[in-house]
Amino acid sequence: MAKRIEAKDLNIYYGSFHAVESVNLTVEPRTVTAFIGPSGCGKSTVLRTLNRMHEVIPGAYCTGKVELDGVDLYGKGVDPVAVRRNIGMVFQRANPFPAMSIRDNVVAGLKLNGVRDNKLLDEACEKSLRGAILWDEVKDRLDRSGASLSGGQQQRLCIARAIAVEPEVILMDEPCSALDPISTLAIEDLIGELKERFTVVIVTHNMQQAARVSDQTAFFNLKAQGEPGRLVEIDRTDKIFSNPKEKATEDYISGRFG
Repeated sequence: MAKRIEAKDLNIYYGSFHAVESVNLTVEPRTVTAFIGPSGCGKSTVLRTLNRMHEVIPGAYCTGKVELDGVDLYGKGVDPVAVRRNIGMVFQRANPFPAMSIRDNVVAGLKLNGVRDNKLLDEACEKSLRGAILWDEVKDRLDRSGASLSGGQQQRLCIARAIAVEPEVILMDEPCSALDPISTLAIEDLIGELKERFTVVIVTHNMQQAARVSDQTAFFNLKAQGEPGRLVEIDRTDKIFSNPKEKATEDYISGRFG
């Protein structure tokens, strides 16, 4: 079941470097939130803190809270592996496991979680590939390598792998930046379908994409080079693109900088 995710006074560090300061935002269940802003402003860094991927970098840590339906994901005794199971991640470049078949790519997380029943795995594979709008394209070659697929298909395969473990939130870090326009459109259509079941957060440099796929948009920016990134404003996407509160948001969206 999709859940609300919240960041409260979130500050993010790489060792002594303060990367992002004082982020407060809420993502409601079954919605799409887009993170936009110039390079280096902390969009992807914030995204990675939402499922504790940030802390796999040596010296990286954060303060404040990230909550999933009120549960602090950084609280004492919380298992980061369980967090990443509930909050899946799709990366900028498709990363199927090349030595695995399409089927085994999809069910890799389930196998890692101890599922061994082949009937259950086959059912989950089909369900996830259908959910990623990929089943009809690959159903007759499930034993082929995941790396044999096109770039757009590989990205949808990675989405199928993410949803196979039935997370509550899906994070996507520029999932279309390496894709051609037709594949990008397929992923955007898929995002629209995913939000019926999941809470979705996407980082994108494409203003038109943010406007097309998201319900709300968060604009991040840097005050000056070397200073922490910050959340300038977050609001309904139609409002951000038509009547933002902050001049910096308007300047970025209109192409004056970035």
